[in-house]
Amino acid sequence: MVAYNHYIKFIPELKNDKKVEGSYSNVVTVQESLLKSLPKILRYKMIFPNSQGRNLILYSDDEFTSNKQEKIWAFEVNEVVTFYWHRESMTLEYIKHEHFTEYLLKYWFLHVALPVFFIIEDIYNFLHAGAVEVEGEPVLFIAPSFGGKSTMTEYFMKQGHTMISDDKVATFQKDGHFYAVPSYEYHRPYRNIEDLGKLVNNFDHIPREMQVIYALEGVSSNKEVTIKQLSGIEKFKSLRDAKEMNLFFHESIQLGYLSKIARTLSVFKVTVPWDLERLNEVYCTIIQHKQNLMEEE
Repeated sequence: MVAYNHYIKFIPELKNDKKVEGSYSNVVTVQESLLKSLPKILRYKMIFPNSQGRNLILYSDDEFTSNKQEKIWAFEVNEVVTFYWHRESMTLEYIKHEHFTEYLLKYWFLHVALPVFFIIEDIYNFLHAGAVEVEGEPVLFIAPSFGGKSTMTEYFMKQGHTMISDDKVATFQKDGHFYAVPSYEYHRPYRNIEDLGKLVNNFDHIPREMQVIYALEGVSSNKEVTIKQLSGIEKFKSLRDAKEMNLFFHESIQLGYLSKIARTLSVFKVTVPWDLERLNEVYCTIIQHKQNLMEEE
């Protein structure tokens, strides 16, 4: 399968996995380990309690802030699986635990472990956002948790727009431009625990240059739909609040990266009435606004 513009090679292969056409130079290998438990040298750890009912733990054999060449990392999903890898390696091994299944392996790897791996290895920075394509360009929706990102993303998809991501948007900078990377072919509008979601047919694997981000603000059902360009501290705050994966040792890098995005991309606040019957009004307003922006370019 392909995720985040990388071919994911599971060893052994997962049953019922979709076959991938074409060749990818970026390959992440995920293979079963011969180990039954982690090496004792992994004595540094960071705990993320009660994530979808499970404790998650990030381990290392050295201080998290160090850049030791042979550094080892591990990411444990309590009672399910532990992934571990060496720094600058594109191979992750996994140790099965009591409640391991292929489905949970795939879910936790795609949804959490792979983004953590990409952040630690400085491959991508992530925004907590939904994203779709409009006229061949990425449009990102940022908002607090339960702020309407998935609802807005799903509505755009129902209108025929290609999904980029419904929760975590991988991004990178190249030659002064910022790109959004499609995540994986599953959509989770209902956010059930440990649920991959619905398989999406309208999905594009190609990274595309980012131009605009919409910050969603929920308002009462009788308010107008408005769009206002953000600037200064208000703009940066909206991006900071959309920062994904709070790894303290990576925070200064993330904030510096967000500052560059703030200086480069346009961010607009959209007021979204809390009334599903008005979603089409919000949709049409954003589409018209995006078309106006494209005409001005």
